[in-house]
Amino acid sequence: MGRLKIKYKRELNTTENLIRKIGLILITIVLICIFLPKQPRFRYEFQKGKVWNHENLISPYNFAILKTQEELNADKKSILNTIQPIYNANSTTSKEQIDQFNTDLSEKWQSSKLDTTHENINDYRSAGNAILNHLYGKGILSLNNRFQNRNNDKSPASKHYNFTLIQDKVASQKNTADCYTIESSYEYMDNLMPKLTKIKQKGWLEETLKNYITINYIYNDQQTEALEQNAITNISATRGVVQKGELIAEKEKIISNETYQKLESLRKVYEDEGKISGNQNYVTLGQFLIISLALSILMVFLFLFRKDIYFNNRLLMIIMIVIIGMLAVLSWAIKIKIPNLYYIPFCAVPIIIRILFDTRVALNIHLLMVLLAGLFVPNSFEFVFLQFMAGIVAIYSIKTLVKREQLFVSSAIILGTYWIAYIGLVVTRNGSIDTIYWSDLLPFLVSVMITLLAYPMIYAFEKLFGIVSDLTLMELTNSNSKLLRELSFKAPGTFQHSLQVANLAEAAIYKIGGNPLLVRAGALYHDIGKLTNPQFFIENQKTEKNPHDELSPEQSAQIIISHVIKGVDIAKKHQLPEVILDFIRTHHGTTRVDYFYNVFVKNNPDKLVDESLFTYPGPIPFSKETAVLMMADSVEAASRALKEPSEESINNLVDKIIEHKLMRGQFNNSNITLKDITESAVIFKAMLKSIYHVRVDYDLSKKTM
Repeated sequence: MGRLKIKYKRELNTTENLIRKIGLILITIVLICIFLPKQPRFRYEFQKGKVWNHENLISPYNFAILKTQEELNADKKSILNTIQPIYNANSTTSKEQIDQFNTDLSEKWQSSKLDTTHENINDYRSAGNAILNHLYGKGILSLNNRFQNRNNDKSPASKHYNFTLIQDKVASQKNTADCYTIESSYEYMDNLMPKLTKIKQKGWLEETLKNYITINYIYNDQQTEALEQNAITNISATRGVVQKGELIAEKEKIISNETYQKLESLRKVYEDEGKISGNQNYVTLGQFLIISLALSILMVFLFLFRKDIYFNNRLLMIIMIVIIGMLAVLSWAIKIKIPNLYYIPFCAVPIIIRILFDTRVALNIHLLMVLLAGLFVPNSFEFVFLQFMAGIVAIYSIKTLVKREQLFVSSAIILGTYWIAYIGLVVTRNGSIDTIYWSDLLPFLVSVMITLLAYPMIYAFEKLFGIVSDLTLMELTNSNSKLLRELSFKAPGTFQHSLQVANLAEAAIYKIGGNPLLVRAGALYHDIGKLTNPQFFIENQKTEKNPHDELSPEQSAQIIISHVIKGVDIAKKHQLPEVILDFIRTHHGTTRVDYFYNVFVKNNPDKLVDESLFTYPGPIPFSKETAVLMMADSVEAASRALKEPSEESINNLVDKIIEHKLMRGQFNNSNITLKDITESAVIFKAMLKSIYHVRVDYDLSKKTM
């Protein structure tokens, strides 16, 4: 029998809780309405290179054809190549540098220690002024890499470019080839010096002049950038016009690049017109009604089939967070126009809900999510079909999660489902395997890889909201956990008893239907309260001396009963989940410690008995799993007292104990039937006979007809 859900305790159905529930649902609806796209959706679904599966599409009106991004980039590059950079002429720079040269020359002349006996300083002054005036007159600038080799021309001349020079508020067109750079200024002086016959100390003059050469044509980055931005702004986003009545797409024809661009242009015009002419308030109202209907159906389902979730606002909040989160991711993906919506890990939703709750809840929520998403995505039928099929497989593939490697096996199965379904759709639609674009399978691989992030999210939900998944139960059933190791060391008899009870209860639950992992975990921890006084419990007594001999029956009964209360305290200290505490509280229900009760009555026949001193505090079991554990615990403990176990004695023992529990009303609050109880008893009898190696009597002569 498959593993069923964990039943959580209901919150009190008070007016305050009802208001919180309604508020939670309204907040969810409002947030989803905020996230979902508001523009009307283009009715046609298409992809470049695929077949047009609709009727012939005739243009309903005139509209411009949008340029592709590649065309816009080419236009931008072309227009930027025509923009000339702007330089500003700084007239004060040249005057300051020449004046400074004339001022410093005499001092430098005197300190140079050159042989100037037959030379005149004025010759040097005149030559220096002539050189500086020539250089600054032509203009000295720094070449900008942005404007060099614009046309990928590798010739030496390509490093030069035209520019606009602003001088005294007057613009003129120049080329950098007609100007100097610092380097070319030095080259000019190198070439000029041999021609200056009156100058003997040519090297000294050249080195001196280098100190007074600087840029006087300064690149204006802000004005150039503004000029470029203005030019880019004026680039037309369209090319050509589709006339009203013109054929845009022909049925069963491949959508070419040109056809695709026309369809994209029509879709953009349609959506833009919807934004302008349509009333956004009505769009929001429509979404509000759709989402409200979907969530109402979900709440009706929970009320009918999972009342424990419906009446628990904490659990409802988990479901609403998952729904809001996935629809928000979808809306974000549509808004930024990711290449393919199948990158979104939609299968994470059914996996999270299935592990935290059960199959039916996961299936209903996944169907709700996919249908809502289908209203806003292109190729909605394909999207809904693929996601629904993959979601079902995701739920079924983790139906019995007992090993961690199943998570990866499940991911592989989901991926295979995606690929098979997608290939099947393409072949069915186009009638040819040649139309399959294998690159389209990549988004499904990415989606499945991202889906693995669902498992750390499950851990986060468990910690934040205090719920238990099968993964946590698997960890709890590890006998090497700290608490179980302590139990095996301090109370070995109790530990062995717990293991046997776990085996009995798990086998019964497999037979009648329930959560075997849950009942096994509950069985392993149900007696941890005996850690406090292990020697007072017979299975842990290593000597013939019984500590109860020194106590009154009332005291002994209270010590025995206290292991339930102390077990709850120990479990809370070790932060065990609430569902495990339920097994500790209920495994004795409200039964009586009959041995010490009978001793008290026998020793005090004239006294009035206060039964509360000999009765467990309860509560009685309230689920199938806790009821089965109560039966398994009692029959296993009682079977240890059998001196000569036989088929008959074991059968009588099991029947007697279960009948006693029924008579005491211990199963009144649990959802277990008499048929379940009978089948559990059969399992207990068979396993106990196997444990005690009871031989079955096959002598037919002893049987009556």
